[in-house]
Amino acid sequence: MLKHQWRYKMRISFIVAKSENNVIGRNNDLPWRLKEDLQNFKKITLGHHILMGRKTFESIGKPLPGRMSLVVSSEPRANAENVFWFTSIFRAIKQAERTGETELFIIGGEKIFKAALPLVDRIYLTQVQANVEGDVYFPQLSMKNWKLVSEQPFQKNEGNDFNFVFQVLDRR
Repeated sequence: MLKHQWRYKMRISFIVAKSENNVIGRNNDLPWRLKEDLQNFKKITLGHHILMGRKTFESIGKPLPGRMSLVVSSEPRANAENVFWFTSIFRAIKQAERTGETELFIIGGEKIFKAALPLVDRIYLTQVQANVEGDVYFPQLSMKNWKLVSEQPFQKNEGNDFNFVFQVLDRR
């Protein structure tokens, strides 16, 4: 499989938390509270562009501070401070590339993850150690295409509803 580097000068990464049954969302929200995972998300994405679909943007409710939001929708809205709307993933990626971005983070949702999977060469994956009900899913990964670079376990506590493992996967 050809990697995307021949087309893009920056790394394109997913950053996502999923349950054992691949759930990533429920009722336009996260189906868990994982304080340490949200801290990881902020630390990793701060200062970078984040790409998402409209529903993900609406579920967050506002632009995330310190990040440029690229939102993909079939019905784009007017651009605002640190929020830019696009009709395709490719146009959003090209915009990030034009700014000199070194790593673009794709943060969801389901349709965006499915469409962008062939373009991604790194996944920051939070494996939530639970089966939960939901209505938004992460695509099934074929682990033969990915190698584990690092992992760190986290325990359930007052800030984390479940045990979870934070992993970094690179495309083989």
